[in-house]
Amino acid sequence: MTFFKIDEVTKQIGVTKRTLRYYEEIGLIKPPIRTEGKIRLYSSDDIRDIKKILEAREVLGFSLTELQHFISLKEEMERAYENEDVQASVHADRLHTLLEAQVDMLTEKLKRMESFRQDLQHMLLKIEKLRQKDK
Repeated sequence: MTFFKIDEVTKQIGVTKRTLRYYEEIGLIKPPIRTEGKIRLYSSDDIRDIKKILEAREVLGFSLTELQHFISLKEEMERAYENEDVQASVHADRLHTLLEAQVDMLTEKLKRMESFRQDLQHMLLKIEKLRQKDK
């Protein structure tokens, strides 16, 4: 497996070292392995996870708090799935409810984004009409 130092990762994905450290600090990404000299080494999987977080923030507009909540739900779901015991069903019901709420929230955000996009399109049409009048 190939590992990358923090400098290589920041150049590859376009974030600062501070951002990566902060994401680690608040639990958005798992702590990478470290050398004896305490140098962080990120795997390809780590980089993929960081890219997903950045995409969720930039494209979908998720806040860090929303991302933290989603990641904790995902981890809880994975633990419940691995520990098939009597409690797994209870966890599954709870997680199902929480994930439905996340889907509803995302659906609402998408509606608002679409409405905003339509407003921008309308403005562009008006501007184009103004430009045509000047010609």
